[in-house]
Amino acid sequence: MEAVAKTKYVRISPRKMRQVLQLVKGKTVEDALDILYFTNKRAAEPIAKTIKSAFANLGNKEEGKRIDMRDVLIKNAYVNGGPTLKRLRPMSMGRAGRIRKRTSHLTIVVEHSS
Repeated sequence: MEAVAKTKYVRISPRKMRQVLQLVKGKTVEDALDILYFTNKRAAEPIAKTIKSAFANLGNKEEGKRIDMRDVLIKNAYVNGGPTLKRLRPMSMGRAGRIRKRTSHLTIVVEHSS
C-alpha cells in the first residue's frame, strides 16, 4: 500500500530542493529523516515534514496496524516549480532589474514494503 503527501508553494527554488531530495530517494523513512536531520540546507526542513506527513497518511490508510519506519520506503519523490513572485529592484542608470522569487511544489510517495 502507498500513501502520498504534497507540500505546495514552498519559498525555495526547485533546483535547490532537488539537490536535497536526491539524498533521500529510495531510502527508508527512518534513514531519510536521519540524513535530513544532519543536512545543512534550508530545503531539508520542508522535505522532512512532508516525509513525516506521508508516513502518517500511510498509518491512517492501514487502520489498526502498527507500521515501523524501517519498513516504509520512499517510492517516489519529486519537485515541480510553482508560481514565481516577480519583484523589481533599482539598478544603475535608472533601470529596473527583475528579481524572480521562485516557489516549489513537493510530492512524496511512500510505500509499505512487507
